[in-house]
Amino acid sequence: MAKKAVAGFRDKTTTTGRTHTKVIKMVKSPITGAYSFHEEMVPNDNVKDFFAK
Repeated sequence: MAKKAVAGFRDKTTTTGRTHTKVIKMVKSPITGAYSFHEEMVPNDNVKDFFAK
């Protein structure tokens, strides 16, 4: 039987966790009217600012 890999390899001494979030916003093109997706990695503090633009 194969051994299952465990996803607990990160350093457990740090308690910060994840500091960035991948955000995806749907944007409508003013020329064609088609929708496209704008994705970006932003810090957790700036997520609301990204969607406010």
